[in-house]
Amino acid sequence: MGKTTGFLEYSRETPARRPVEERVNDWREVYHDFPAHNVERQAARCMDCGVPFCNSGCPLHNLIPDWNDLVYHDRWHDAIVSLHATNNFPEFTGRICPAPCEAACVLGINEKPVSIKAIECAIIDRAFVEGWIHPEPPAKLSGKRVAVVGSGPAGLAAAQQLARAGHAVTVFEKCDRIGGLLRYGIPDFKMEKRSIDRRIEQMRGEGVEFIVNANAGADVSIDDLRLGHHALLIAIGAGHPRELPVPGRELAGIHFAMDFLTQQNRRGAGDVEHAAPILAPILATGKRVVIIGGGDTGADCLGTSHRQQAASVHQFEILAMPPADRDASTPWPMWPHQLRMESSHEEGGERNWAIHTTRFSGNGSVSKLHYKRAGDPSGVEHTMDADLVLLAMGFTGPSKRGLLEGLNVDLDARGNIATTDYQSTMKGIFAAGDARRGQSLVVWAIAEGREAAAAIDRYLKSS
Repeated sequence: MGKTTGFLEYSRETPARRPVEERVNDWREVYHDFPAHNVERQAARCMDCGVPFCNSGCPLHNLIPDWNDLVYHDRWHDAIVSLHATNNFPEFTGRICPAPCEAACVLGINEKPVSIKAIECAIIDRAFVEGWIHPEPPAKLSGKRVAVVGSGPAGLAAAQQLARAGHAVTVFEKCDRIGGLLRYGIPDFKMEKRSIDRRIEQMRGEGVEFIVNANAGADVSIDDLRLGHHALLIAIGAGHPRELPVPGRELAGIHFAMDFLTQQNRRGAGDVEHAAPILAPILATGKRVVIIGGGDTGADCLGTSHRQQAASVHQFEILAMPPADRDASTPWPMWPHQLRMESSHEEGGERNWAIHTTRFSGNGSVSKLHYKRAGDPSGVEHTMDADLVLLAMGFTGPSKRGLLEGLNVDLDARGNIATTDYQSTMKGIFAAGDARRGQSLVVWAIAEGREAAAAIDRYLKSS
């Protein structure tokens, strides 16, 4: 695949990030464009490795060696056809997926892996520029109607697959814009929202109907969802945040990370402060910010705080600092346990490891965070000044109120929707994405949406 000796001749390259002093003053994506000749050179590094573990490392089983070879031979149109064969939205995964495919790359055993994610993003971006992306409506309609609740990556992938199979699909979204966490959870500096908008336009051309401000189980009755459709897919995500039940949690200035990120994305979309849907503003400007949680959401809060010109930012993680390189406990081709540097970490702030928050204090509003160092036998309590605390500790599953209560579907031991072949314990009701598997990656959401769509299609054809 690619050039036979490419992996010996070329080193790994990825798109350059814009200078820190430039990008922290705007909300545009942090990466420069990746020139075509650089992309083709990186595709040339793909080895004829016999068993391409990148395929199995990717939840979508993307045909990575195939489109690497096509890019290397300057067959970009064929490359997007190959890429779209398994992935509805490579512009999403190419920007925000952590790339488990690269962790499984055979070249990564003793060299830096192929820049798969960058190549993927370059293919789809060129395809849009060249006008190769257009609606693909079905040749024949089935007469079946499907409701999809939730417009995140799982819901969108399922809706597109079902529409192309000939079913009439309606997507119900509780917010005022389509996209779910892609729209309101991912900062613009990681993915500008035009990537979502152009896909929505394509899907409308394929017959998908989108209804916003439609909170299923409240604004839209469960009876209407069930009686008006032959099948129902729940793709509402795992939006219930993990709480931090310590003394002082009730103080003002302590917020869930997603509330903070959503507000900023709404500002970027043109919503006005002090008017619905932005109510009480959560801003880092001039404040001493502490982010509790060292994962991707915490890094998103870090980059957002930089751009809001916080006075200082500390990121706390309860676990010990990971090793700089792949840990022996996660050998290739497993997802490696190792330290990761996001673009936000380059921009400033301080990362703190093995920190256990014990309480908050302040006069009505938080002013101090109290903590102990995990594993410290002395048990000494330390303090840090804080005007804004953001809880980025992950999610515990889908919200149970409203829709799930009304549908009366069974849940699994982790509080997610229990399914068999993506169908819940209620006939004709399916689930996909984080609502079914718990908090996960965008690539898993798309994979689940596609697989759930196939299960729904089989159900409709057999009924």
